[in-house]
Amino acid sequence: MSLFAVSQILVGIAICTDMLSFQFKKRVHIVSCLLVSCTLISIHFMCLGHWTAACMGLLAAARFITCVFTTDRKVRTLFVLATLIVSMVTYEGLLSVLCTVGGLFGIYASFCEDDKPLRQLMAVGTSIWLLHNILAGSPGAVLMEILFLGSNFVGYFRYYIRPQKQALG
Repeated sequence: MSLFAVSQILVGIAICTDMLSFQFKKRVHIVSCLLVSCTLISIHFMCLGHWTAACMGLLAAARFITCVFTTDRKVRTLFVLATLIVSMVTYEGLLSVLCTVGGLFGIYASFCEDDKPLRQLMAVGTSIWLLHNILAGSPGAVLMEILFLGSNFVGYFRYYIRPQKQALG
């Protein structure tokens, strides 16, 4: 089996955890699903030879472990600095810029104490990752980001838009 095929299988598994993540209300459940997903996505990018994205995935996995226990701004700042350093060390052009910016949105989202801004920031970061994955040539990762956005929007609708409409009726 080729590395490309393995990478797409890994993304397929990551899609499952992504789809689950935003259907939870509790922050700890959301980030736990994202931890598993990030690890699989990182290995996926290793298979494809996209090292900035692979390292960003590993940083994201570490971030999700960390942010289950703290939302401290100093810790968030350490992840921002680590992301910028990794980006400079593994720089591969536009793809590195895109995954760095997407990763930065993910950092700020992960350290939100409330799930509403977490969902909003993740939507922006995911949109940037979607563009990255299109340019990186990974159809599975493109599908994953589209589904992730959709799942996020469904969860956002369930928790923040629908309850407001019901209150009006």
